[in-house]
Amino acid sequence: MAQKKKEAARVVGQRQLAPGIFDLVLRTELAGQACCGQFVAVYPKDRSTLLPRPISICEADGAAGTLRLVYRVAGSGTAEFSGLREGDSVDILGILGNGFPVQKALPGMTALLLGGGIGVPPILQLAKETGCAKKIVVGYRDAHCFLKEDFESALQGHDGEAGKGSGVYVATEDGSTGTKGNVMDAIAANGLKADIVYACGPMPMLRAVKQYAQQENIPAYISLEERMACGVGACLGCVCKTKEPHHHTHVRNARICTDGPVFEAQEVDI
Repeated sequence: MAQKKKEAARVVGQRQLAPGIFDLVLRTELAGQACCGQFVAVYPKDRSTLLPRPISICEADGAAGTLRLVYRVAGSGTAEFSGLREGDSVDILGILGNGFPVQKALPGMTALLLGGGIGVPPILQLAKETGCAKKIVVGYRDAHCFLKEDFESALQGHDGEAGKGSGVYVATEDGSTGTKGNVMDAIAANGLKADIVYACGPMPMLRAVKQYAQQENIPAYISLEERMACGVGACLGCVCKTKEPHHHTHVRNARICTDGPVFEAQEVDI
């Protein structure tokens, strides 16, 4: 595992994708280390906020040396980030967490890639790294379906086995685009089947994914979007219950920021 590093990243650009949703591109040496499902901690310049903000990696381009972070403004820290402009500098710590085990999706399999709300962005890098046919299902509140075109472009970039039978499906809570409801409703409405599931989104969605995978008797890997504080496992502010005892502490707890954020769904009590 690569050494965690704090460095000053340079802002390549930033734009607003939807109300409260921003798309930030950073130039950083850390880009070459990143895998789907991992995150970085971004530090506000206002030190009164104390703690960095964990933001999942939407895309990583090691050749270009860039990280793409798509995030929702939720407080003072992320509000500050939304004001960053090309040429600005921002401190980040990374690369953090354990990502999605894409090696589990073998050639010949079909993978369901599920994203809900602000859990949608990490699914884009996952789509790029998954080497089998994939059904991407993304859920939104309304017609502001950010990154939808990016998912479609990602699939067009795949040929052969990885692109065969793949597709993008959308669910919206208000029914304005795609299936009315959530990602599970879209799976049912489109009759989607798969051999493995990867998911990131709000906890109610992840509980439903866990139940679905159990019913279908297929493995599921979920990224837990719990509030994190330190991002490096020191504060124990993001602990979740596990089925089996931790190999070191022998308690049924895991730190989402270091042991996760991705877990096999049946291993965690959610």
